[in-house]
Amino acid sequence: MFKKKGFLYAGLVYCSAIWGATFFVVKDTLADCHPVALVGWRFLLSAALLLPFVKIGSLKKTFAAGLKLSAVLGALYLTQTWGLQYTAASNSGFITGLFIVFVPLMLLASRKHSGGWWDWAATALAVAGLWLVTGGVSGFNRGDALTVIAAVCYAGHVLLMERYIRRGAELVPLAFHQFWMIGALCAGIALAGGYSVAVHTSKAVWTIVFLAVFPNALAFFIQMAAQRVIDAARVSLIFALEPVFAAVFAWTLGGEQMRIAGAAGGALIVAAIMLDGVNRARREARVS
Repeated sequence: MFKKKGFLYAGLVYCSAIWGATFFVVKDTLADCHPVALVGWRFLLSAALLLPFVKIGSLKKTFAAGLKLSAVLGALYLTQTWGLQYTAASNSGFITGLFIVFVPLMLLASRKHSGGWWDWAATALAVAGLWLVTGGVSGFNRGDALTVIAAVCYAGHVLLMERYIRRGAELVPLAFHQFWMIGALCAGIALAGGYSVAVHTSKAVWTIVFLAVFPNALAFFIQMAAQRVIDAARVSLIFALEPVFAAVFAWTLGGEQMRIAGAAGGALIVAAIMLDGVNRARREARVS
């Protein structure tokens, strides 16, 4: 089973890595443009990149799903990006990573999946790893509060995405709708709030191009393809690697000193994913 899905698992690890690379990049870029402008431009550019691959006839079929998904995804990125103005990238990474707790809680609330002790043990292990990687939350502020909303939206988006993907929604038009709708949402917020949409440096422009291509267009397409066959709970655990990669990029490209606790936290998250894998292998063996 794992061999058949190997490329998709590798793709989810890529998503975690590229999203983890964005925390310190986004925080630095906020000095050169407003959060609403940053989110709006990156998603509008992503939509433009997908436009040549969109079949007009498929847009109507995915419009309603795209509208719901874009509302959740837009809330995720707006609150997370806005929160980075007031909190440290490490706080943002840890709090965003807490979505792995909200996924099983939402499944439990919807009575779709109660979760055995193995599932909760893997989640607890991953949260402990997140704490060690990021150092937890220091001096909780309004930026952290905004990021809690982002974490809830993250979990909701993963679960909602699974629902529509499993129902056979086409990937490209579904992604296209989410991207342009978030761009339109940001334009509306900027207009209503009087926020500037200007990007003041060429460095910020190139950062937005990077964000539009790799963490947006490519990573979200991979996520959608993976969620056709990999359930949301497992996807969320793999995505727990995001703050691990964020720490690795901070230690290398960011010039921060490597922390032993952070390395230990990364090991715990990997252990959580392995525990989840063993558990699911046992379940599949029982079924077969």
